[in-house]
Amino acid sequence: MCRFLAWVGQQRYLDELVLEQEQSLVIQSRNALIGKTPVNADGFGLAWYSDRDMPCFYKDTHPAWSDANLKQLAHHTKSRLFLAHVRASTGTATSRNNCHPFGVGRWSFMHNGQAGGHERIRQELDAMIPAHLYQHRMGATESEAIFLIAHGEGLDADPVGAMARAVGRVEALSRHRGASPYLRFAACWSDGKRVFAARYASDRFAPSLHYKVCKDGIIISSEPLDANNEGWLEIQPNTAIETEGAAVVTHAFVPHVPLEREWVA
Repeated sequence: MCRFLAWVGQQRYLDELVLEQEQSLVIQSRNALIGKTPVNADGFGLAWYSDRDMPCFYKDTHPAWSDANLKQLAHHTKSRLFLAHVRASTGTATSRNNCHPFGVGRWSFMHNGQAGGHERIRQELDAMIPAHLYQHRMGATESEAIFLIAHGEGLDADPVGAMARAVGRVEALSRHRGASPYLRFAACWSDGKRVFAARYASDRFAPSLHYKVCKDGIIISSEPLDANNEGWLEIQPNTAIETEGAAVVTHAFVPHVPLEREWVA
């Protein structure tokens, strides 16, 4: 699967988390300590916010550890809020359009997980994306589809509820047309002011997700960035968090999975 991290707080250089930690994201791309796949080499991506409302993105298909441009950019770029992701594909092609984070307007999104039987349900999954949002469907991953479906569910007004509704709809489709594991979901998304993250699975194997409150901000990460895990808290399954200033607010994240008669309707 994948590894990711997010930062919100005082401005800091991206490389401080992406490259310089004991278990930085780039180190995780070669040797993840928690998770299904220790190597995440199918591309990487960054999204960061500056004075503009919309985030800036940098993505490529190379392994994160071998990209000199990533090192330069992360070393010279400062941001108060950024997302970073290294990808291990669950079946779709290695391409820039399939690299996370994804973006629509001021929103950015990244995901670690899968919808079971994606190759069987891909056409129906695309049909769940509202027509006015389909222009943003650049790649072929279920991750991007979930993000766009969440937009259609009202992400602007209800960031946690809309994401839960999208996840529930995709899980229902996988249960009826796909394969197990029906849905595994650890994700992080932002509107440029707040960061949201959630952890969920249709079975007992929800992808890992942690956070740490620092003196100058909050880190959200697939796994702790240091060996002793000091100050890191695990986000429990069926839980979402939201950053509110220097605080973390916890929400229930229990997607409603429609019954077949509801789903067909």
